[in-house]
Amino acid sequence: MSNTLVNGLMSFIDQSPSMFHAADTIISQLESNGFSYLDPSSNWNLEVNGKYYVTSNQSAVIAFIVNSTAVENEGFKIVGAHTDVPGFRIKPNPQMTTESYVKLNTEIYGGPILNTWLDRPLSAAGRVALKSDNVLRPTIKLVDLERPLLIIPNLAIHMNRDVNNGVKLNAQKETLPVVSYVKEKLEGNIILEEVAKKLNVAPSDILEMDLFLYPTEKSCMVGLNEEFISASRLDDLSMVYSGLHALLNSSSASGVNVLACFDNEEVGSTSKQGANSPFLGTTLERIAVSLGKSREDYFRALAHSFIISADVAHLLHPNYPEKSDPTNKVLPGNGPAIKLSASCSYTTDSDSFGVFAHLCDSNNIPYQVFVNRSDERGGSTIGPVTASHIAIRSVDIGTPMLSMHSARELMASADFIHTTSAMLAFYNL
Repeated sequence: MSNTLVNGLMSFIDQSPSMFHAADTIISQLESNGFSYLDPSSNWNLEVNGKYYVTSNQSAVIAFIVNSTAVENEGFKIVGAHTDVPGFRIKPNPQMTTESYVKLNTEIYGGPILNTWLDRPLSAAGRVALKSDNVLRPTIKLVDLERPLLIIPNLAIHMNRDVNNGVKLNAQKETLPVVSYVKEKLEGNIILEEVAKKLNVAPSDILEMDLFLYPTEKSCMVGLNEEFISASRLDDLSMVYSGLHALLNSSSASGVNVLACFDNEEVGSTSKQGANSPFLGTTLERIAVSLGKSREDYFRALAHSFIISADVAHLLHPNYPEKSDPTNKVLPGNGPAIKLSASCSYTTDSDSFGVFAHLCDSNNIPYQVFVNRSDERGGSTIGPVTASHIAIRSVDIGTPMLSMHSARELMASADFIHTTSAMLAFYNL
């Protein structure tokens, strides 16, 4: 089961080079397991033991199982994660020529470790809007160019003798990927034509594209005994997959099990498909209404609900142990980390900590505790955003990892398995 689970994660990541592909891969697995799509513009007729999902922007998905109609007394059990990752988005009119080199103009998305993207074979994937008969409804297609088309070359050490002392990269100048070279002036738009060819459409039919760069190397196991997972996009697709696997394998007679996979967490969640939107709240309310409940019943359901905000945590780094808190050291193989912060950048408090700790203890699942050093500023998650909207008790947890926000990240497979087990135990309550 362990190897099957890890292989499933690596396959999921490799099939999900963009947030749009991640959502599409989630939907494919949901539909293969009997989940039905709910049209937001139609009436919902939900049934006990029914399995359903809704989407936003083709990049966010909320899936749920109706275990019981008594949601006002039993509440929602929610796992929340995000589909987007730090990297580079290709700008409109991206083609640039420097001497004979053809480059693409890009914009940084989120907070990637820039130098990890240099000298790697890259491709591009995302979403394309095409002309249709309805001006208000363009035809939408996903595209993955798949093959290594791009690379961001480093400057040779002979031209920058101080490179190993640290280099600050200029995002507009020094992280632009090379796509080709030419001897004469290049006409047309290389990337547009490549996308059109891939989709078998005319370039003139393409209205706009949401295209993101991604490393083409596949996920793999590394280590003396293959104890680590090395992959792109472990933050946060590993948590998405843990929640998805747990939901698909859950068995409960209580309340409603919910998996919420948001987009745009890496840039603040302020979008219609982000956690800082009505997407989750309106979905939960529509579930209650569709089960014949009143608005009062919906608020009662929220009072009985609990959310696990699932975003990866930091492992203690063996080469930088001083960067970790001196009394709360997160080590590989010791399970998911419960994340706390005095600044409330995580939602965990003693109440929600106790819930998750007891859940793990009851199922023989190890867990550990993460807090930032007091002189280091940490990140945040979807947890505080969702909690501020719907006021559900919430805990922040994550599978610990190294190289967070690198083009290639590292995670102990045992910790990923323990996290998945904890989410399954939660859904089975």
